[in-house]
Amino acid sequence: MRLLVTGGAGFIGSAVARQAVADGHEVIVLDALTYAANPANLDSIAASNRYAFERADIRDRAALDAIFARHAPDAVMHLAAESHVDRSIDGPAAFIDTNITGTYTLLEAARAFWGGSRDKPGRDFRFHHISTDEVFGTLGETGLFTETTAYAPNSPYSASKAASDHLVRAWHETYGLPVVLSNCSNNYGPFHFPEKLIPVVILNALSGKPIPVYGRGENVRDWLFVEDHATALLAVATRGQVGESYNIGGNAEATNISIVERICALMDEMHPAGAPHARLIEFVTDRPGHDFRYAIDATKIRRELGWQPSVTLDEGLRRTVRWYLENRDWWQAIQARGHTLERLGLKQAGG
Repeated sequence: MRLLVTGGAGFIGSAVARQAVADGHEVIVLDALTYAANPANLDSIAASNRYAFERADIRDRAALDAIFARHAPDAVMHLAAESHVDRSIDGPAAFIDTNITGTYTLLEAARAFWGGSRDKPGRDFRFHHISTDEVFGTLGETGLFTETTAYAPNSPYSASKAASDHLVRAWHETYGLPVVLSNCSNNYGPFHFPEKLIPVVILNALSGKPIPVYGRGENVRDWLFVEDHATALLAVATRGQVGESYNIGGNAEATNISIVERICALMDEMHPAGAPHARLIEFVTDRPGHDFRYAIDATKIRRELGWQPSVTLDEGLRRTVRWYLENRDWWQAIQARGHTLERLGLKQAGG
C-alpha cells in the first residue's frame, strides 16, 4: 500500500514509517516539523525508494490537496497531534488548533480525494485515525477500557483528542468516508522525545540530576513498546474493518514509581557511575486533574487481527535504556536546539 503518515517524523509516527517500509509499503511522511518532530528519526529509511517526505501543516488545506494529488495514497495514517499533557495545561490553544481544526482540515482533504459519498463509493481508500486511551478518562483500581467505554476526558489534551475522534466518526456516518480508529495506551521506546517520563528518568539519572515524580508516583499506566504499537497500527490500517475502532495496549500495567525504580536499577547496571540512581528520585506537586489509572482491554484486536504485544515491559525498558545510552548524539542534538535537560526535568509528567 501507499501510506500517507501524518506526524511521521515524531515518536510513534516514525516507528510506523520505519516498520511500513520494512514491510514493503510505500510511505509518504507528512510533518510540519514542530518541536517534537525530528527528521533524524527517519534516517534509516531516508535512502529508500519507498519513502518520501512532505513538509506541511495539517491545517493547510491547499498543501494537503496538493499532496493528495501528487501521491494518491491508498490510506492515511493520522498521527499528527500535540500530545503532551503538561503543555496542554499551560497552553491549550495549540491543542485545540492542531488536534481539532487540523483533523477537520485533513478529513475534508481526504474526503475530497476519496470522491465518494454515503450513496456512491469513492476510490479504494481509508482514513486511519490514531488516538489515545486518555479520551476515556480515568479508572479506579479495577476495570479496563474497551472500545465501547464512554468518553470522559480530563485534560485539555485528552479533550482535544476526544473531539478529533468524534469528528472522524461523524465523517464516516455522515459522508461515508471509510475510516478506522485506534486508541492506544502509553508508548515508550527508542526515539521518544525527552520530555516524557521514561526519557526524563534515563537522562536525569545519567546526568545526576533530580528525577521528579508527580505525587507519590502511584498513578498506573499500561505501557506499550512503540515498535509493537507500529505493527498494531499497520494491522488496523491495512486489515481493520471500516467503521470500527480498536484498542491497543501492552498488557503491562505499572505504577509510575515502579517504572522509575526499574529504570534506576537498569542505570545502576548499565551506567554504574552515580549509582544508586534511585537516590535522585524527588516527589513533586501533582499535576492538576492527573488521571489515576489507564488500562486497555485489547481483546478485539487480538481476536479480529491476530495482534498482541511481543515485548515485555522488562525487556522493553532494558532495550530503551540501552538505546539512550548508545545514541547520545540523537538526544544531545535535541538539547542543542534549546530543549535543555534542566527545562525538560522540570516538565517531567509522570506518564
